[in-house]
Amino acid sequence: MTSERKPAAFLDRDGVLNRDDGYIGTIERFHWIEGAAEAVKLLNEAGYFVFVISNQSGVARGKFTEEDVEHLHDWMRAELQKQNALIDDIRFCPFHPDAPLTAYRQDSDWRKPKPGMLVDLMDNWPVETNGSFLIGDKDSDLRAAKAVGIDGYLFAGGNLADFVKSLISGRH
Repeated sequence: MTSERKPAAFLDRDGVLNRDDGYIGTIERFHWIEGAAEAVKLLNEAGYFVFVISNQSGVARGKFTEEDVEHLHDWMRAELQKQNALIDDIRFCPFHPDAPLTAYRQDSDWRKPKPGMLVDLMDNWPVETNGSFLIGDKDSDLRAAKAVGIDGYLFAGGNLADFVKSLISGRH
């Protein structure tokens, strides 16, 4: 890990890096969004930390396990690395206040729109808040960004690399 302070790009997972087909917990159900690897690489080259933050209530609903999510994230990182794209770190929230599984039934500070995942990453990495931003596909993502004082951008689909290019072209 670097000690150099730099801005971060926080990326929601489902609906931003991959298609949101509902409760994605396995490689078999995972489908990259067009331009995802190129977008991550663009952020790397522009000097951003790249973090993934994701609500994963499928764990709380018994659809897959935390280990399944970790395995999927390891695979995602390996696939991106093959294209010289690096995710610096990942956080996910397996909890939901109405979870069928009692072990996961809680109103967690990590569940967006609460900012716990972002706060944890900012506490553990030398993030320069000025210039940092979040890309999400839901209002709850943007509310989490606002809670930590960074810009949030709504990604409505299409090519993620084109979206990222338009964002960072005005920042450098």
